[in-house]
Amino acid sequence: MKVLTIAWNNVHRALRDRTGLFFLVALPLLLVFVVGAAFGGAGTPVVGVAGDAGVLRDDPAVRVRAFADEPSLRAAVEHGEVGAGLLRTGTGAPLLLVRSDQAGQQVRLLVTSALTREANRLSAAGFVAAHAGTDQATALSAVDSTRVEPVEVRTSTTGTALFPENFSGFDLGAANQLLVFTFLNSLTTAAALVEARTLGVTRRMLATPTPAWAVVAGEALGRVAIALLQGLIVLAGSALLFGVRWGDPVGAGALLCAFALVSGAAGLVLGAACRTQQQITGLGILLGLGLAAFGGCMVPLEFFSPTLRTAAFATPHGWANDGFDVLTRQGGDLFSIAPNLAVLLGFAVVLFGLGAWWLRRAMTR
Repeated sequence: MKVLTIAWNNVHRALRDRTGLFFLVALPLLLVFVVGAAFGGAGTPVVGVAGDAGVLRDDPAVRVRAFADEPSLRAAVEHGEVGAGLLRTGTGAPLLLVRSDQAGQQVRLLVTSALTREANRLSAAGFVAAHAGTDQATALSAVDSTRVEPVEVRTSTTGTALFPENFSGFDLGAANQLLVFTFLNSLTTAAALVEARTLGVTRRMLATPTPAWAVVAGEALGRVAIALLQGLIVLAGSALLFGVRWGDPVGAGALLCAFALVSGAAGLVLGAACRTQQQITGLGILLGLGLAAFGGCMVPLEFFSPTLRTAAFATPHGWANDGFDVLTRQGGDLFSIAPNLAVLLGFAVVLFGLGAWWLRRAMTR
């Protein structure tokens, strides 16, 4: 019972910190959105049109938004409100406005393809009208009713595709942010351990009929609970808000729990080793971001050189990243990530043993 009380006090303290709540809830989900939007979400691109939308109005690949004049359309394209802008003035050729970023170029290809199909249709109708002596409407009807034997095009991927076809930018960034913030917040919130020792709270607990092992176990459980809460917020929030698919739910839950154990144990070690809260903040950020970078949370592991990829698996982030890749990209299940879970649990056992010994020593000396 005392172990649970100590653990709950740690969680309650973290939830009462407004700055900590921002890093616990708002910032991870905000970064999932930013990364997902940057690498392309799953939504239909929006094309602004000043004038007649024409064939784009019925094209399922884009969504049309009408604008009253050219200045408002140009402003919307410049500010990124629409992926591209189509300006139709009189009988001249339409003007296509696009941004120079990747999303703008993708929308440009969609719009250009749709306009080219319509131009070919009108050209064929003009040819029919000129040679058959019919009006344009009749010629268009004849062109539309003519069945053209389709050309069969086959595509194949050599090797294994890096990302599945239905893999969105939100799917790409969610697992990385989960690992980064679960580990980072576990390290930085370990400042509560130093604060408790500095204020004499730990010594007062030991002066009561509370054994040292119960204090250590409560602090360790509190670290794990904070890490697990952080991971659940990112996992559930990204799934509900951005439609992120985490693969097999049992496998994703097991991987989250294993990484939370590692993160909580790392926080216990750092909280026992440091003597000031400033040390924990500095080392926590350095270790949290450094291990995340080496573990593939900034750049996918597939882009690493063979040497860096080997080094990535010296970190818990590398094993956790690989596990989430198996679940989300390869359709794996709990048994597929069993090696990843075993290694993460090994990290947790070693770090918990070191942290418990170090914290007990720091409390009793």
